[in-house]
Amino acid sequence: MKIVYLDAYTVNALGDLDLSILHTLGDVTLYDRTTKDQIVERAKEAEVILTNKCQLNREIITQLPDLKYIGVTATGYNIIDAAAAKEHGVIVTNVKGYSSASVAQLTFSLLLSFTNRVAQHAENIEKTWPSSADWCFYHSPLVELEGKTLGIIGFGDIGKKVANIGLGFGMKILANKRDLTTGGMEGVELCEIDKVLKESDFVSLHCPLTADNQGFINKESLGLMKSSAILINTSRGGLINEANLADALNAGRIAGAGLDVLSTEPPAQDNPLLMAQNCIITPHIAWAGVEARKLLLKGTVENIRAYQKGSPVNVVF
Repeated sequence: MKIVYLDAYTVNALGDLDLSILHTLGDVTLYDRTTKDQIVERAKEAEVILTNKCQLNREIITQLPDLKYIGVTATGYNIIDAAAAKEHGVIVTNVKGYSSASVAQLTFSLLLSFTNRVAQHAENIEKTWPSSADWCFYHSPLVELEGKTLGIIGFGDIGKKVANIGLGFGMKILANKRDLTTGGMEGVELCEIDKVLKESDFVSLHCPLTADNQGFINKESLGLMKSSAILINTSRGGLINEANLADALNAGRIAGAGLDVLSTEPPAQDNPLLMAQNCIITPHIAWAGVEARKLLLKGTVENIRAYQKGSPVNVVF
């Protein structure tokens, strides 16, 4: 079985994973990166393609007659043309839940960046503290989370982990999901999205990107938020109208945004959020804890083995 991994570098950028296990599955070729124009040539005889962010659209899938299986080495699978895969009988799988703990952790790392300002206070400490007139100094408000309201939009595995952390800090939790009648948890109020936006001190996005919610964080929804509120996004950049968010930040209509994802990655130099006030951006690293990447590799291998046995698992379409 010929297997081609189009973008293996991302999962093992530090070289801390042993990818040799993939070679036990068949004739495996690993590419660090693959451009759109290179996909067909590199995968033309492959039965199995592994991809993290390389998009496989109808044009590409049509040119790969040997393709039978696409393993998305991530949870989100919007990079695959679902209709084209179904028409050509291609099985598509993903890896669920591998990064829930890692993403929840970075969610609070971003959130705490606004409440404790650790990096700002630690910066040049060897120059600033010895010359201070006082035994301590703080140049921005330090905010306790206890008693604050955390709003979670999208209440799957990651949203629930974020809620548990928030509860541990003594926060009030509001959450929105498509079906408000099921899937709740103790200590969390399921409610309509407008209430989440209006009442939360922190709003954290944990929903998949769909045609229905593209850009739903926009001028109108941002206008519902408190001027003191912080927006966190560790889900998908396309959930946010980035120009509207930049305008809201620069005008002080909300207090800040912590973003691990943008609509285009890497971003264009003219992305308005790169220069927006009170905006902290990390380069899509929430999923990338070493433990999470090990689970991702393990899940990828298990998915392929199940497919080889004729009983595929984690099939998304």
